[in-house]
Amino acid sequence: MSKAMYAFSGDPITYGHIDIIERTSKVFDNLIVGIGVNPEKKYMFDLEERTEMAKRSLAKFKNVDVISFRGLLVDYAYENGVGVIVKGVRNAADFDYENILHQVGESQNLGIDTHILFANPNLAHISSSVVKAIQKDQGSIQKYVPLYVKQCLEERISKQHIIGVTGEIGSGKSYVSEKFVELGNKKGLKVHNIELDNIGHQILGELKQPAYNDVRKKIANMFGQQVRKSDGTINRKELGEVVFKNFYELDKLNKIMEKPLLVRLRRELYGKKGLMLLNAALIAEVDMSYLCNNNAVLVYADKKVQESRLRLRGLNSNQIQRRLKSQFDLQGKRDKLEESIKKDNHGEIWVVDNSGDPNEIEKTFERVISDMKIK
Repeated sequence: MSKAMYAFSGDPITYGHIDIIERTSKVFDNLIVGIGVNPEKKYMFDLEERTEMAKRSLAKFKNVDVISFRGLLVDYAYENGVGVIVKGVRNAADFDYENILHQVGESQNLGIDTHILFANPNLAHISSSVVKAIQKDQGSIQKYVPLYVKQCLEERISKQHIIGVTGEIGSGKSYVSEKFVELGNKKGLKVHNIELDNIGHQILGELKQPAYNDVRKKIANMFGQQVRKSDGTINRKELGEVVFKNFYELDKLNKIMEKPLLVRLRRELYGKKGLMLLNAALIAEVDMSYLCNNNAVLVYADKKVQESRLRLRGLNSNQIQRRLKSQFDLQGKRDKLEESIKKDNHGEIWVVDNSGDPNEIEKTFERVISDMKIK
C-alpha cells in the first residue's frame, strides 16, 4: 500500500492546504496529515486546536488520517513507514525553503523522499497569516477556510460568537432577539441584536455614499421609477408591492442588495464582542447561512398568533399571503439549513416556539450558550 505524509502547522488550515491534500489523496492509498510544532513560531491556536480544525476540515477524505507530532518530520515518517513527504509550494520563495528542508531531511540518511505539488493558481494567494489578517479587519473569509475554522477565528480574534435568528414573517424573530439581549445582560454576557432588515432600510434610505445611491438607481431601473421617492430614496411600501408578488422578483432584489448588505454588516460587526445575533428572515433562502456558520435559531409561532401579529402591522389578508409565499415556510427553512450543515459538515439549529411562553425563549438561550461554549 502506497503511503505519503503532508505536514504543516495548520494555524489554521485553509482551502490552499485542503487542495494539496485532496490532490495527494488521489495518488496515494493512505495519506497522513501531520500537524507539527515549529519552536520558532508563535501560534494563535495550540496543537490540539489546530489538529481538531484539520480533522473536521478533512473528514470527507476517507484515506486521510490526521495526527499531531513533535520533532523532526523525517523521524516520524521513518518510524511510521512513510517513504514520501509531500510539500505544496506557492512561489519561488516557498520552493527554495522546501528545498532547504529536503536537504536537511536527506542529511538524516533515513531514505525519505520529497514530492512537490504546485499550488492551484486560484488558491496561491491564500495563507494562514492572510486569513488571520482579514479576520482582524472583520473581512469575509468563508472562501478561504471551512466554516468550523471560520468560527474558531471569529471567536479567537474578534471575540465573537455569531448565530442567525430566522423564521417566518410574524414569528417574532425580533422579540426573541431582544429577549436574548435581556437574558445575556442578566448573565453579564454582551449580546448584540443586528437586524439585517434595518441595514437594508438604511441602504434604501439614509446612506448617502455613492455606492448606495447607485444601488437605489439600480432598484428603480429594475422595478420601476414609482418605487423611488423624489429625494432619491426608495419607497419601501411601493417596492414591497412589487417584490412580494412572487419569489423571482424578491430574488432579483436580494441579488442587488447582497454586496452592499455584506459591507454594512461588516461595519456593524466591527469592534463588537460577545454573542452576535444576525436577525434575518431570508438567511436560509438566499444561501447566506455561512454568515453565522450555519448556526441558527429557528423561530416559529402558532398560525393564529402569527396572523394576528401581521394584522397589527397593517397588512391585509392578501398582503399576508403574498409575504408568506415569498419565503420558505418553517420546514422549508429548516430543510435548507440542514442541507447547508450537511454540505459544510458544520452547524447547529435551535428551534423555539414563540407563541407566548417566555420560558421557551429562556430555555433556547441556555441551550445556545451551552452548545456554543460561551462563557
